[in-house]
Amino acid sequence: MRDYLLTLCVTAAVTYLLTGPVRKFAIATGAMPEIRARDVHREPTPRLGGIAMFFGLCAGLLVADHLANLNSVFALSNEPRALLSGAALIWLIGVLDDKFEIDALIKLGGQMIAAGVMVMQGLTILWLPIPGVGTVSLTQWQGTLLTVALVVITINAVNFVDGLDGLAAGMVCIASAAFFLYAYRMWFGYGIEAAAPATLFASVLMGMCLGFLPHNMHPARIFMGDSGSMLIGLVLAASAISVTGQVDPDALKLFEGGTREATHAALPVFIPLLLPLTIIAIPVADLLLAIVRRTWKGKSPFAADRGHLHHRLLEIGHSHSRAVLIMYFWSALIAFGVVLYSVHSASMWIVFAIVVLSFVGLVLLLLPRFTPRAPRWAESFVPPRYRRRPRPAAPAPSAPQAIPAGTVPDPTDPADAAAVGADEQRIPVPAGINGATAIGARSRFTAARK
Repeated sequence: MRDYLLTLCVTAAVTYLLTGPVRKFAIATGAMPEIRARDVHREPTPRLGGIAMFFGLCAGLLVADHLANLNSVFALSNEPRALLSGAALIWLIGVLDDKFEIDALIKLGGQMIAAGVMVMQGLTILWLPIPGVGTVSLTQWQGTLLTVALVVITINAVNFVDGLDGLAAGMVCIASAAFFLYAYRMWFGYGIEAAAPATLFASVLMGMCLGFLPHNMHPARIFMGDSGSMLIGLVLAASAISVTGQVDPDALKLFEGGTREATHAALPVFIPLLLPLTIIAIPVADLLLAIVRRTWKGKSPFAADRGHLHHRLLEIGHSHSRAVLIMYFWSALIAFGVVLYSVHSASMWIVFAIVVLSFVGLVLLLLPRFTPRAPRWAESFVPPRYRRRPRPAAPAPSAPQAIPAGTVPDPTDPADAAAVGADEQRIPVPAGINGATAIGARSRFTAARK
């Protein structure tokens, strides 16, 4: 655990220290596009934050290679090299997209190629645990297709959720923390060496997100861009593939002994299959809803809009920071709830706690819809948003003086302009069909009032 914490701290420190120079580099190279219709921020903000995150990933893997307890991961497995190769490729595609806005289909092809590079170097799904059937071995083509699909879905899910300051980095950090606890328990608690790479990937991913978050919290000074969102999505997918497709779930039963029940003492057989999906449940749900919404409207699934979950939270009435914290809450509840249930699946208290916390989350989610108002005597003890707002008194209209007959009104004089406006309001212009009048095609006074 000490070596993993050291790797995490080094990754976070390198990412944090490099983000400032990367921000200056992004401003100098013009990697700060104009504000789009779907954006939430009000000022142009530089991107390319993924450059600092990638070098943090490299620093973390380099330090882990020189640690005595983690050196065996690089000696016995080729998965760290496979991860670094795929991450370098997807990071390069993301940097080009942040600077030049490449086509969505080109990015999709690059994601598939990056996943294929990892598969060629051994990071692939070999078997799947299926409830009621057991462990099912996959052929080479089945494992390749399933691995590529999982990598592409995870990358795009994280990319879709990257819409608010600190949202994507925080949610992935929470997911990687839950994944770290799960993989570390399999490696250290059950002695399964095949879970060591996934534990290392999760710790490095936490360091990348924690080092970048201080620069990305609201108001953000720099965005990670596609170079960062696709990178952390690929690392998260690599962790899921390593712990799901490389670790045989049947090996967990070998360490049980006769004094404990096999079902409740060991991790459930189907948890390794469900955990990667539950960790990215919120981003995947947002991804599926976006595809259905855009396809229903006759648009491309890759066409950007303002219908994501975080956009809807802002429309309900939540502030920027509160919307991000609500998304954090649901991600932590789903990820840590599944991990906790996998450890003590026989305890009903865990299910009861998850239900209670889900109810609390729903109350926080709908809080702007039901904003209470404090009574008059308690308004001095509550925040201003809970006080009754008095209606402002309407000012008495002052009667403008009429323009003398035979005098031409001066449009630059406020008094003459008010008098002309009063005359126009007193004399209604009869409107016909679609605003047409007997004088012209449309009344200009009506259009001016609109």
